[in-house]
Order: sequence, then C-alpha cells, then structure tokens
Amino acid sequence: MASTSTSLTLPVLPLDDEVVLPGMVVPLDLNDTDVRAAVEAAQAAARTGNSKPKVLLVPRIDGTYANTGVLGTVEQVGRLADGDPGALIRGVGRVRIGAGTTGPGAALWVEGLTVEQEVPDPLPGAVAELVKEYKALATNWLKKRGAWQVVDRVQQIDDVSALADNSGYSPFLSTAQKVELLETADPVERLKLATALLREHLAEQDVAESIAKDVQEGVDKQQREFLLRRQLDAVRKELRDLNGEAQGEESDDYRTRVEAADLPENVREAALKEVEKLERSSDQSPEGSWIRTWLDTVLELPWNERTEDAYDIQGAQGVLDAEHSGLQDVKERITEYLAVRKRRADRGLGVVGGRRGGAVLALVGPPGVGKTSLGESVAHAMGRKFVRVALGGVRDEAEIRGHRRTYVGALPGRIVRAIKEAGSMNPVVLLDEIDKVGSDFRGDPAAALLEVLDPAQNHTFRDHYLEVELDLSDVVFLATANVLEAIPEALLDRMELVRLDGYTEDEKVVIARDHLVPRQLERAGLNGDEVTLDEGALRKLAGEYTREAGVRNLERAVTRVLRKVAAQHELGERELPFTVGEGDLRALIGRPHHVPESATDPAERRTAVPGVATGLAVTGAGGDVLFVEASLADPETGAAGLTLTGQLGDVMKESAQIALSFLRSHGAELELPVADLKERGAHIHFPAGAVPKDGPSAGVTMTTALASLLSGRLVRTDVAMTGEVSLTGRVLPIGGVKQKLLAAHRAGITTVIIPKRNEADLDDVPAEVLDKLDVHPVTDVRQVLELALAPATATLEVPVAA
Repeated sequence: MASTSTSLTLPVLPLDDEVVLPGMVVPLDLNDTDVRAAVEAAQAAARTGNSKPKVLLVPRIDGTYANTGVLGTVEQVGRLADGDPGALIRGVGRVRIGAGTTGPGAALWVEGLTVEQEVPDPLPGAVAELVKEYKALATNWLKKRGAWQVVDRVQQIDDVSALADNSGYSPFLSTAQKVELLETADPVERLKLATALLREHLAEQDVAESIAKDVQEGVDKQQREFLLRRQLDAVRKELRDLNGEAQGEESDDYRTRVEAADLPENVREAALKEVEKLERSSDQSPEGSWIRTWLDTVLELPWNERTEDAYDIQGAQGVLDAEHSGLQDVKERITEYLAVRKRRADRGLGVVGGRRGGAVLALVGPPGVGKTSLGESVAHAMGRKFVRVALGGVRDEAEIRGHRRTYVGALPGRIVRAIKEAGSMNPVVLLDEIDKVGSDFRGDPAAALLEVLDPAQNHTFRDHYLEVELDLSDVVFLATANVLEAIPEALLDRMELVRLDGYTEDEKVVIARDHLVPRQLERAGLNGDEVTLDEGALRKLAGEYTREAGVRNLERAVTRVLRKVAAQHELGERELPFTVGEGDLRALIGRPHHVPESATDPAERRTAVPGVATGLAVTGAGGDVLFVEASLADPETGAAGLTLTGQLGDVMKESAQIALSFLRSHGAELELPVADLKERGAHIHFPAGAVPKDGPSAGVTMTTALASLLSGRLVRTDVAMTGEVSLTGRVLPIGGVKQKLLAAHRAGITTVIIPKRNEADLDDVPAEVLDKLDVHPVTDVRQVLELALAPATATLEVPVAA
C-alpha cells in the first residue's frame, strides 16, 4: 500500500478531551485563548498567500498532546448560535507531529509531516466485504436512532479512509478510542477498528434492550394495578377535601340514592340494573363513566313532581289580558283548557286511559305579534313552570330524541332537558320557530317531533339516551311559526292551529300605551312624569311611521322618540316634563314613511291612471297591499301576447292568462275594445320586483287592471280586492281574509271586495276594523268591475308600453 508525505509548519490548536478526524467539520469557541491564538496565527500566516488559514488540531488528553494531529482549514469566522465568537474548521488529513518552531502570533508552532496511505483500486475482496459490513452495521445503528438522512450519506461514501474517519461522529466512542482511530494511519486497519467498535456497541445495545424488556415484563400485574388504584384513591381524596366533601359522602352510593328516590317502578328497575353493572365494572372501564352520567340524569329528572294548576279561571283571564292585548283566540283556548282541567279534577278524572290532559297548540302568525312572549304569559296564568326550546336551524334528529349512550359525550334530547330544567312534569314548553326545523343526513327532527306532539303517544315517549318511558301527556306544548306551509303536514295534523293575524291600529295604540312606552321609558332612563306620548302621537307612529302586523317596529319608533327627547334634554335643548304630540314627531324622528294613498294628492296616486288596480296579499310578515299595473304595446312595435314581470310564480302567471282569456271572450259583453287585446301585446307588472310572488288571489285584481286599461276608466283609489277568477268570470274563494282586511285597514283602504264564499271569514275580523271597512262579497267579475271602476268622465289615452 503506497504512501505520500509533505512537510508542514502549522500553529497548534489544542483540543481538550476532544478528537477531530479528517472529514469532520466542527465549530470551535474563540473565547478559548488557545483556540483564538491558533486561529489568529493561521490568519496572519495566510495573508502572505492565497490559501485558507490552516491549523493543526491536536487532542490534549489530561495535558498531554497526542502524537498525531489533523490538518484543519479555517472555513469561516463569525458568531456561534449562542452569539459567542467562533470559527468553523474542517479536518483535512492526518499530520505526524514533529519538533516545535517559531511563527507569527502567540500560538505554538510545530513542524509536521502529512501521513497519506492510498488504497488500491479496485478494492481487494476482503476490503470490499469489510466496507459492506461497516455500512450494514452503521445503517442498522442509524435506523434505530431514526437518522434516515445520515443513512443515505453513509451509503454514498466509497473511500475506505473517509468511511473509517466518518465514525468520528459516533457519540458512543470514548476519547481514547477516537485517539486510537486517529493514530491508525492504515485506512484498512482503521476501518477494521471502526467496524469492531461499532459491532461491539450494537451487541451491548441489544443486550441492554433485552434486559430492559425482561425487566418491564417481569413487573407483576397485580402490583402495578395496586399502585394505580392507590394513586386513584389519593386523587379522589384530594378532590373531596378540595370540595369540602366528607370522605364517605352518601351521594356516591348510587344504590342508596336510587332506592331513596321517588321513581316510577319501571324506571327504578332500570336504574337498579345499571347500578349492578356499575358495581361489577372497574374504575378504568369507560362504561362506568357512561352509567354514572345516565344515573345522574335519571335521578335529576322530576318524575313525580307536578305544579298545581291555578283553577281561578277569571284570574287567569285577567293575567292574560294584563300582559297581552288582543289575541282573543289564544286566550279563549287557554281559558277553555283550564275550565276542562278544573272539571276533570273535580270529578277525579285527572288520568284517563293512562293519559293526562295536556294540550298541543300551534301559534302561527307574522313576526312581532307576541307568539313567543305569549307562552310565558300562559305559564303565568296557569301557575306552571315555563321552558323555551329554540328549534330554529335544528337539523339533527338526536337534538329531539337524544343520542345513544354508546356515543362519547351523549346527552338526552331537548325535550328531556326541558323537563329537567323546569323541575316538574307539567310545564309549559314553548317550541319556538318550529317551521324553521331543517333536515339532512343526520335525520329529520320534525319526524321525531311527531311522537312528542301526539296526545295519543306522548305518554310513553322514549328518549334514545334514557331508554325508559317518559310521560309528556301533562305538558302544554305551544309551537310558534311564521309560515304555516313550512310545517310538515303530519306534524301540523297533531297540533291545534291558532292563527295570530296581527293587530289593529287601536290594539297597537293600547299595546304601546300599556306595555311598550313604560318599558322603553325605563330603558331610556326616564319616567312617566318626565315624558309622555299622547294617543295621537302613538296612533301616527302605528299608522304612518310603521306598517306591520306586529309591534316590533312600533317599539323601535317609540325608542327613537324617547332617545331623542333624552338627548335633547341632556344638551339643554328641551325642558322636562314634555308631552310628545302628533305634531312633534316630524321634528324628532323625521317624516312618516307609510302615508295612505287616500292622504296623498289625487294626481300622485298610483291609481291616477287607467290600468292600475289595488290588490291584497299575505306575506310572511302578515297581510299587505300590492298594486297591479297593466299596459298595451304599440301595435307597430309590439307583438301580440302577454308579458309578465315582477318575479311571479307559476300559479300567478296562470291567473294572468285566465284574466286575459276572460276579457278576450267577454269583451263585447263588457263593452271593452277587445280588438286591442288581439292586435297589441299586454304587459302586466307587479312592483317590488325583487320580492317573489305567487298564488291565485290576484286574479280579480289583474282582470280589473286590464279592464281599466281597455275602458280608460280609473280604478277607485279607496278600493282593494282579492279573489281567484275562473274562465267563466266566477270569483272563487281564497285564504288569509283576516290578514288582508287588516292590511287594507292599515293602508287607509275603505272598500274591500272579497269572494262571496269567504263571507264566513269575516267573523274572525275585529269588529272595529269591519266598522271602518265597506266589504263587498261578490260572486262574479262583472260585480267587481262595477264596484271598482270609476265612471267614465272623459276619454283618456290608453297607456302604451315603451
């Protein structure tokens, strides 16, 4: 094996108890005096040439220098990770240390002779096998440490000398072993030594792992369980002491609690079975936690707790009247329910066929009419507890029936939780926004409500979590909804429907005077002696500043008035006490937004031109008036046919076709120029085009608008109409008569045309509204036209569509 050598003069950089082998790159701290002196001397010597500064890295063991060092090049001088000055030095080759000499700087300079032995290429078979063995051992050791990136680096080293020197990175080698590797000049012998050291370490590691495994498996299971139980007992004791509980508190004994509780027999049997399971299970079993939670829930339910109903019928009526104005249908239903309950109790008929006398009512009406607050008033009048269950947006069937106990975090459904919250088995439960219940892949909550709200089934209601029967037959369920059509038909069939169609103007004034104004005075920091609103101001707020079925916007308007008065007083602009009159509203909150058509200039009214009629409709916010506009296209530019705009539904489009067909076939009889309908295209438009509209009740309105357009006669401003029209001109019945008449009254309409077959619905309309309306039940479109169209006083030009 050939060798080469070169003489060098280098500054000595001593390494205390450390060894650097060729090929290694190490950072060194320049705070060490010897290290700094060597690096500075090397830098001084390198200034005379173009090469990197060179030092001699020599291990210094217990103050004694080794015979062989490593030629190192200073790659970089800067800052270490901790901020201290340092130098990055790369080991290049072995140097046999000779005699000392002189050189620049304060470092020790020595002469040395490089030691380089070459390995023949290709490698002999024995050496190749040695290389393969070392790589296999190194790979095995590195994989155990998870150093996968280093495995690839080792596999790529083909030089025998570099492969042997790579073992200098091994942390398990002692300093003496590394010095031995450094002083072994022959690469093959050095690789043999590195392989032997690595093989020995792996054998020791295997023995250590085997011993550790045997010791771990030798730990007795009973002793380990005993230790863990003692620790658990100690933790429980600390928790009891922290909570101020006695160590032997009786509440921990579930059997005692179940036997002492007043439970129905079937519930007691189920609870005792669960207690037996709990006694057999270990503390570590997850089933134990489920059983404890289930037992706590069962024991907290008021199985035999009931509040006594207040059978003072007149007193209950007084409570309802005091807390809510109007809403007579609901009040009468609650009064009837209490009267029947009282007579059943007097005759000992509290339970008939296993069922008690509960009630299921659906309160359907526009927003703001008091559906939700009415539930609390009903509970107050009956002397029962009140619980509200919000169903808006609920999509999971488990929200109603509960989760199976096997699920982590399982809970009973909202109905069981409502009973638990109320603390009695006969509360008033308000199911708020039942029309907004959704459904998805988790089930249909509305289907789960079928059993809850069915008087024939809810005395044996089973929650998925409890899995015992729960009697809901004594609960008064009040469900609220805005849109009746959104409630599933099967669910609606189980509830008694009570419609709340909105308030009249007189009722709104009473509500504002008795409820809204006192509440908002308190919230504004005022009292009744400082600010008052007279009846004229309240009536104008209800009629011209708001137009709604409920009173939410009215309350906001009252709030704005009181806020403005309070602010003006604090700014010194107004003295108190102050009475807000009708004439003060404009200065306080601006001009009214809903002035009736009858109060505007006749020339500015919508019906001031032929082809515009006033109709009535029902929306999610109650009844409302809508206008229908009709025009004919220029015969030279417009094609014959019918154009409909205003975002209309299919039923309303068909009604427009029927109206047009009726006028075409009966135009001569009605003295209308039907030739215009055949030659010129008709256009019917419903303003508020962004609002979807549908339904057949605008049929007579569209017919009247087209007849007005063709005849040139105006539609009376004070007339509104509703009804479905047939091809023969018959006026057919429609729905929502009460809501539509209330809307007409709010809009200042004085004459209303309705189908004759809806005449019975007038019984539901408040008397004060009927007194102010002239209602005409009709059976034929001809009667509608006679009532709605003004007499022809002059020939008017028919509007032409642009």
